[in-house]
Amino acid sequence: MTAAVTPDAGAADAPVEAAPAMTRRHILQAMSGLMAGMFVAILASTVVSNALPRIIADLNGSQSSYTWVVTAELLAMTATVPIWGKLSDLYDKKLLIQLSLSMFVVGSLVAGFSHSVGLLIVSRVVQGIGAGGLTALAQVVMAAIIPPRELGRYSGVFGAVFAVGTVAGPLIGGVLVDTSWLGWRWCFFIGVPFALLAIVLLQLTLKLPTVRREVKIDYVGALLIMSGVSALLLWVTLAGNRFDWLSWQTAALVVTGVVLLVAAVVVESRVPEPIIPLDIFRNRTVTLTTVASLLVGVAMFGGTVFLSQYFQISLGKTPTVAGLMSLPMILGLMISTTVAGQIISARGKWKGFLIAGGIIMTAGMGLLATIGADSSFGLLSVYMVVLGVGVGMLMQNLVLAAQNDVPASELGSATSVLSFFRSLGGAIGTSALGAVLGHRVTSELEKSFGGAAGGGSTHGIPDLSTLPAPARQVVEHAYGVATAEVFLVGAPFAFLALIAVLFIKEKPLKTTSGMERLAEENAAAAKASTTPTH
Repeated sequence: MTAAVTPDAGAADAPVEAAPAMTRRHILQAMSGLMAGMFVAILASTVVSNALPRIIADLNGSQSSYTWVVTAELLAMTATVPIWGKLSDLYDKKLLIQLSLSMFVVGSLVAGFSHSVGLLIVSRVVQGIGAGGLTALAQVVMAAIIPPRELGRYSGVFGAVFAVGTVAGPLIGGVLVDTSWLGWRWCFFIGVPFALLAIVLLQLTLKLPTVRREVKIDYVGALLIMSGVSALLLWVTLAGNRFDWLSWQTAALVVTGVVLLVAAVVVESRVPEPIIPLDIFRNRTVTLTTVASLLVGVAMFGGTVFLSQYFQISLGKTPTVAGLMSLPMILGLMISTTVAGQIISARGKWKGFLIAGGIIMTAGMGLLATIGADSSFGLLSVYMVVLGVGVGMLMQNLVLAAQNDVPASELGSATSVLSFFRSLGGAIGTSALGAVLGHRVTSELEKSFGGAAGGGSTHGIPDLSTLPAPARQVVEHAYGVATAEVFLVGAPFAFLALIAVLFIKEKPLKTTSGMERLAEENAAAAKASTTPTH
């Protein structure tokens, strides 16, 4: 296998170092490091969810601190994904992914030893930057070493790791908090061994070509993108909690975010090395998969993030049991993404799975819109399996479709754009659907308790153990009805993702890896540059 060292045709005269061919054994070895790193990134976002009340109490933090511990990591991760993706088109991918893992280790250690909320928030920013790199780079490296035709076979493993990290994180966090001789600090320490293992595995197993070229990073564009996205994420995260959706704070953040992003578009359109190449959206497949990824993020993250709360409040389960109750969804996702990947690699056809995934995901959201405080776990399990199957067919195959249809020099940008918009959709969905849930809970409590419920704070989560039986039943019912409404509101977004998928044109999967395609592109560019014109 040959490989080029330059990410675009403009650098065709750079020196070339050939990379050794990667057999299936070599690919699996390299995948072990990638999967360990990806598991770390996902775990960082999910493991603290059940531990945060204890963390904030121990550090004497406020409700505002609670919000910022979550928001800081989310902002840093989402805003830096496209920057990491662009860097991967310019610099050594192996070095970048090891750098992101190192940042995660530093952030985790600082978080685990934090004795103040301020230091914890700073550490979460560092964690988020590292997690953003892992989120973008793991899929970029996979595309570099694995041909699209074979990628489905391996991306099934990737989807399974994503599912395990997403669902197992809250369970692990609950167990650590409930174990007296461990405690919440181990929610941060637990990822460190995985990150160190990933660094070592990648060093030993990942063989990528060396990039040697002079580049100019668009720092102004990067700053504008990060600032604009951060302003909008702050708005969707804090609106409905810290201030009203219709308020001067909303207007200020939205206007600031839009102005900054418009400025970013202007800058990106004029620089030679943009962070997000705007012409990438001329590709119909990239545009449609980006829209679908945004909508999948809104529907999936916005809906499922509230399931653990539903299990604990409406069904009265402990954090550990609530984590276990999410297993049917992870099983559905693991099975569907693995089976779909194997079939796609064998047959070379992928669009049917995107359409089926959109249909099944929409059906799963619709079924979960019928749940209540008296729903049986058996019925809930079936509904969660359906949703998991749909998400498993959609999520990774959207990335596969985009990676198959862009030049190898734009693999990093295309992959990171999809990851960025999926994360952005998740942030928007979580905040917006959280507001829906809070409003419906308030409405249901006011029906039963009258104006007394409206006069209190509806942002705090009630402690059911302190409530008398009649009041407890009212609260359980309120959260059951409200959670069902969240899925009802989220279902149309899943349906819109299906509509976007229908317009994607299926193209044959390429049989050469990203490194081989990049070598071919550079060879063609070099030949064109030496051909005399008349």
